[in-house]
This record gives sequence, C-alpha cells and structure tokens, in this order.
Amino acid sequence: MQALKERILKEGKNLGGGILKVDNFINHQVDPQLMDACGAELARRFAHVRPTRVLTAEISGIAPALTTAMHLGISVVYARKNKPITMPNQVYLTIAPSHTKGQMVELIVSPEYLKPGERVLIIDDFLATGQTILGLVRLTEAAGATVVGIGTLIEKTFEGGRKALEHLGVPIESLAVITSMENGQIILAP
Repeated sequence: MQALKERILKEGKNLGGGILKVDNFINHQVDPQLMDACGAELARRFAHVRPTRVLTAEISGIAPALTTAMHLGISVVYARKNKPITMPNQVYLTIAPSHTKGQMVELIVSPEYLKPGERVLIIDDFLATGQTILGLVRLTEAAGATVVGIGTLIEKTFEGGRKALEHLGVPIESLAVITSMENGQIILAP
C-alpha cells in the first residue's frame, strides 16, 4: 500500500510517546479514495478466510472496516463505546485500554448484530499493543462467533501487538508497518 505509506510519511505527525497523528486522512478527516483503496487491499488479503462479518471499534476503525466490508460484500458491525437506549439490555461488553485516550473504554455490541457461527474479520486503524483488538476478540467469542482474521491500516511493531495476537492462529495483515518512532521520526518497514 504505497499510497498509505506515502501519506503517513508526508502528513503523519509523531507526537511522541508512540502516538502517530494521522487525523488529516484517517482519524478525523477521512480520505475516501484512500480508504477505498485500503479496503480493497484488505478485502483481497482476507477473501480466502471467507468472513461473514467485519467487526471494528468505534470510531476510527469504521472507515477502513466499512470499505473492507463493501469490497467483501458483507456487513460491518462496530463496537460502541456508549450504550444507546436503542440497544437491548443484554449486550456483549468488554473493556480495553485506549492508547490515545489514556484510559479504559467500554466496547459494546448488540447480540442482534453479532451471532453464533459468524466468521468475523476484525479491522481497525492501528495495531499497537493489541489490546483493543483483543477486546474485539473477546466480544466475538462471547457471541459464539469465530475470528478468522485481523487487518489494520497501520502497525507499530515496537509496541508488541502482533505478539499479543499470534496465539489466535489467524492471519494478521497490516498495510503499513512502522518499526520506529524514536527521535521524532517515522520509520516504515520496506
């Protein structure tokens, strides 16, 4: 995904502490053409696992999850961080630490939209420590569904997330891999 890598290097900002600001094209303002290209690539990489549902976390994972699901021809469900009154009383709920918020957040999914037997592809914007994705895995398992793959736009290898997820035994794909953010730099794997 050369286009994504170029945008990260050109417009991404290293804020220190492992925080990468990509608000200009992913996290606040979304570049729809870039997200469509990312979704097409993620869908290509995961078509062989035959997912029936894409799952992500509110809010930054929605754009890449939506375009991936669109290219796979399946629905996307996102874990809410607050329970709306329209959601049933019985829900799947877990908590996970948020790297950018610096606190624990709830992840909530209605049983109406994540069913037993589903083949779930988890898509998110970042793979850092892996804790948010592990929260999505817990929600999937609580629903009696199966995680068949994990895809992210950007992986920060130095935070150990891939290692935290490898025990799941599913394909893990990242479109851009950052190997270091030391000294204000953003170093991408080739």
